[in-house]
Amino acid sequence: MTREQAIQEIIEENNRRNEVVYAKFDPISGYGSVGERLKVVIDDFPIQMQWLPVEMVRVPLVRQLVECGSIRAFLEENIGVEYSDEDRLKVIEQFVRLRFRYDFAFWAATQVYIKNKDGGVDVLFRLTRPQRRFVERLESLRKSDKPIRIILLKARQWGGSTTSQLYMAWLQLIHRMGLNSLIIAHQGSGSDEIKDMFDRMIKAYPVEMLHKLGEAYSDNEPKFIGVGKSGSIFRVPQRNCKIKIGTAERPDGCRGGDYSLVHLSEVGLWKATEGKKPEDIVRSACSGVLYRPYTMIVYESTANGTGNFFQREYDEAKKGHSQFEAMFVSWFDIEKYSLKIGDVEAFAANLYDNRNNDNVTSSREESGKYLWWLWNKGATLEAIHWYILERAKYNEHASMASEYPSDDIEAFVHSGTMVFDKYKVDAFDKCCKEPRYIGEVYADADEGKNALKNLRFSEDRQGMLWIWDLPETVCQRGQGGARTVFAECSHGCAGCETDEDEKVTDRYLTVVDVGGRSAKADWSVIVVFDRLFMADGGKPVVVAQWYGHLDIDLLAWKAAQVAAFYDNSKLVIESNTLETHDKERDVDGDQSQFILNQISGIYPNLYARKQSEEDILQGLPTKYGFHTNVATKPMVISTLVKVIRENMYIERDRRCLDEYLTYEKKQNGAYGAVIGKHDDLLMTRAIGLHICFFEMPLPKFIKRRGRYKPIKKKAVSAATI
Repeated sequence: MTREQAIQEIIEENNRRNEVVYAKFDPISGYGSVGERLKVVIDDFPIQMQWLPVEMVRVPLVRQLVECGSIRAFLEENIGVEYSDEDRLKVIEQFVRLRFRYDFAFWAATQVYIKNKDGGVDVLFRLTRPQRRFVERLESLRKSDKPIRIILLKARQWGGSTTSQLYMAWLQLIHRMGLNSLIIAHQGSGSDEIKDMFDRMIKAYPVEMLHKLGEAYSDNEPKFIGVGKSGSIFRVPQRNCKIKIGTAERPDGCRGGDYSLVHLSEVGLWKATEGKKPEDIVRSACSGVLYRPYTMIVYESTANGTGNFFQREYDEAKKGHSQFEAMFVSWFDIEKYSLKIGDVEAFAANLYDNRNNDNVTSSREESGKYLWWLWNKGATLEAIHWYILERAKYNEHASMASEYPSDDIEAFVHSGTMVFDKYKVDAFDKCCKEPRYIGEVYADADEGKNALKNLRFSEDRQGMLWIWDLPETVCQRGQGGARTVFAECSHGCAGCETDEDEKVTDRYLTVVDVGGRSAKADWSVIVVFDRLFMADGGKPVVVAQWYGHLDIDLLAWKAAQVAAFYDNSKLVIESNTLETHDKERDVDGDQSQFILNQISGIYPNLYARKQSEEDILQGLPTKYGFHTNVATKPMVISTLVKVIRENMYIERDRRCLDEYLTYEKKQNGAYGAVIGKHDDLLMTRAIGLHICFFEMPLPKFIKRRGRYKPIKKKAVSAATI
């Protein structure tokens, strides 16, 4: 592709992106609104053409109206009454109430007044693009009869808090009687803003809409009543519900009770007070919320560094280890962060020409390489133009990223120097994917002499072993001729058979990073590399991974089982934790010799450190395991830097890429994860890839000799591979 063609392609793609960003959205007709919609036409309805939620069209009244095509036909043909304006208005009112129930965007755009940020009179609440994304996520959970649990990481000033609070109000005022809500702001000014928002909304809200259709009411009846002397609790008597507004600055006023809906705002900014940490406030507020439909808990915040409660909870949700779903809204998802460009072609040309340029002339600008990364992330040219001008306000990237993060990794800013090039790390993402199988490897025993007998893999969604490719030795479509399949051919071949005359040496490598047994400890990781393609100049591939918490001795035996399952692969156990006294991990002294020597007596291919001539002469015992220290850690990290820079292996787990992006060289020169982050996956790659490239010979295809037979892997049930 020529330069001119590339530039033209950028412009065309930018036009496509702008069409999406500025796609027509009309909450009144429903065109382009939230959720799946169906176009309907009712000739004598005030809005003749509407795009209704599909769930609403299934309601008998709506379905019959649509089939008749007019209110008149519906009244005369379906109801059997003579048409009148009075009856027409009754049908319209019932229809509108139904739509309020099924269409949050319509309800908000017709009934909910909020403060006009530009000044002047209050305005109706019309969802912006990121707000529609947020509501779509909320509605997806509600419509599935699931509890709503979301952790929202966001850029500033797009109305995420307002959307969350008004969605809760919608559930209270439209859906269920007696739903109580609790809102906790960061500080007092925030709670005042929330109180003001509800005051404005309720003041303009029609009294009759707080009552059932046909129910008697008075225009003068109170709609928002203070409860008690605190000034923080309010009732909507018509709906038998209350709204409590508190602040993290006064945690004693944030205790939950009979609340079903909880919104915690700017959680990342909450400060610990005497006797009260943010997690204590959250626990107190949310403990009474049952895990059932029509309950809702939202933690929402901009990022505020790492190591805090909000960052930890977001990471756990992102990994799928939490009740909560993680959601991120970048700055370029927000329409207003965009600026018109005079000469689009010249701007696109400059972006393309500098796509590999790392140089900057000022600390108040980003490199051409970073701007190209923004383009590949999905930003429009107009958004990038805005970013360039806004960036000039800030003296460093971290300050800009905390206000306007481009992704959820960047949002949690850091102070150290990142070890790995983020652009090179991104290149690994295309090969990452969900595992083909999830389960565990089992044997006749969990430890000891029978721990490797009758090895088998059983699928189990609760298992901690992820498998992308099952172990394989001979397959008709493998490189260089026939190969054997022990459990399944990864090429999908039908009829592959074992060839016991040939085997592959040094094919698999299994590496273990030892964590702890408790939930607060570091994760333990067992990763398996397939080195087959290195024989022909290819790349090692991550094919399996165990990730969890387990007693250290049982973890070592589990690693031996995984290694044995993968053709008696070389087993490398990082021995630092085994050799360290660590109360958190319930380790008492040096267990390495005892545990690893036990395993070495059963498992024949355990990694041992190289002994010096002096050690051999003195008859010192073999030391098993890889010891990470001041000499070996820089060595394996340097190898990993090179491997990532030159894209020398194939990664499958995106969580590992996140660890690469949050790994730093600290001010004292030491390597480690950013505070609050982990490097367990990373270290297995660092150790494993160093051994892959520098310590193990290349795989070879050789003839079997003697009585050696391959280990057989057995399937034992319908749920077993």
